[in-house]
Amino acid sequence: MAIYAHPDDAEFGMAGTVAKWVKAGVEFTYCMVTNGASGSQDPEMTRARLREIRMEEQREAARILGVKKVVFLDFEDGYLEPTIDVRRAVAREIRIYRPDAIFTMDPTTRYAGSYVNHPDHIAAAEVVLRSINPDASTRQMLPELWQSEKLEPHKPKALFLMSLGAESDAIVDVSAVVETKTKALLAHKSQIEPEAVEFVRSWMREAGKAKGYRYAEAFKVLNFEEEAIVRPRERKAPRVRVRRASRSTTPSPRGRPSRRGRSSG
Repeated sequence: MAIYAHPDDAEFGMAGTVAKWVKAGVEFTYCMVTNGASGSQDPEMTRARLREIRMEEQREAARILGVKKVVFLDFEDGYLEPTIDVRRAVAREIRIYRPDAIFTMDPTTRYAGSYVNHPDHIAAAEVVLRSINPDASTRQMLPELWQSEKLEPHKPKALFLMSLGAESDAIVDVSAVVETKTKALLAHKSQIEPEAVEFVRSWMREAGKAKGYRYAEAFKVLNFEEEAIVRPRERKAPRVRVRRASRSTTPSPRGRPSRRGRSSG
């Protein structure tokens, strides 16, 4: 499951890995927290119209990648905060779909190069961390999900945080699916200028240099199977296999490509 703030967020930094895993037989679900309605500078555009455009663009991108399900939580773009209502909504989807792995952005990333991170990105990722502990994993946290909705607690086996800097500890080779990722990115026609594709490709080439991959995506990975050492009576989950990257050689991007007439993420 990929949990992210806006339409196109996943396509920038995770979609290559998503496409690769789907190709290998993994079933993927997208959970988009906001409605994308702030992403335009067009004075003739309305929030209601843009909401529909961007949701349809996300559906098309998911179809290209082979993502089975897209969940729209429909919180307002640009106004997202890690409130208890947002936390409950995200925890609900995690308990419904019970993913083995969750992908999101890194809530500690506030800027990289000349790029200042969008507050919705930070808020959505913060909510995901709170879902790991305690919202989705603890029975007496948000007890209405268990008592009224019959949704049992769930904690994934691993959490992948999209990395923009030198803190990456996993590099995923996405060379074989780079064209699929590109098509999915371009599905966001209201946001993505065609010339931005080369920037994304250059970003992926930089990410792959440490391991000699033509194109790659970088992540910080939290592997929760290690808790089996602390609580040996619990069944140990299968290991999430990732290649390790050197902390000293993982490159940092200079920024993020501009989007067509928008200030939102």
